[in-house]
Amino acid sequence: MSFILRFIFFVLLIRPIIKIIIGLNVRHRERIPHQGPMIVASNHNSHLDVMVLVSLFPVRLLPKIRPVAAADYFMRNKIYAWFSTKIIGIIPLSRSHLTHKTDPLAPIGEALEKNCIVIIFPEGSRGEPEKMSNLRSGIAHIAKRYPEVPTLPVFLHGLGKILPRNESLFVPFYCDVFIGETFLWKGDKAQYMDHLQNSLSELSHEEQLPEWV
Repeated sequence: MSFILRFIFFVLLIRPIIKIIIGLNVRHRERIPHQGPMIVASNHNSHLDVMVLVSLFPVRLLPKIRPVAAADYFMRNKIYAWFSTKIIGIIPLSRSHLTHKTDPLAPIGEALEKNCIVIIFPEGSRGEPEKMSNLRSGIAHIAKRYPEVPTLPVFLHGLGKILPRNESLFVPFYCDVFIGETFLWKGDKAQYMDHLQNSLSELSHEEQLPEWV
């Protein structure tokens, strides 16, 4: 039942909104793998980010797409929790009440072991529209545990202006998605984070170039 509702939400509601109202432009779509496991690492400016990232993948993969989201926000009441887990399909990540016996990354690992596509926002939270914050290293710990799982960098441009933080109405603006090259953990956290940061930075500069370049 939850899959049917999720299918209706994303395929019949979200995809038409993205294609017709937003008019999404995806560059390097051919770089998107068509199966998991995979870590998708993207910048984060809007609640629309998750919707757009999920829409990039084939419908058949919908049950396998799991965005990581803050438990304190998305699980704050029963309605939010039901919608977030059953329809959006989030993996709730606790940002508080952690102890030395707690492994907050365990649910992410379980999803990757089931060949899921896990969406992570390394900035940690939504920032100012169209401005990237410093990346947090939690994603590197996941990559270290699963070195055989590729990371796909994705840069989103425009969504922070279409639906800014603390706003509920769309603002007309064009939106681009830039797909990077997948890469693997090579044994060093600093190297992994530098690679990810550089990949997102290079993709962000592509929005200044004509589409045919």
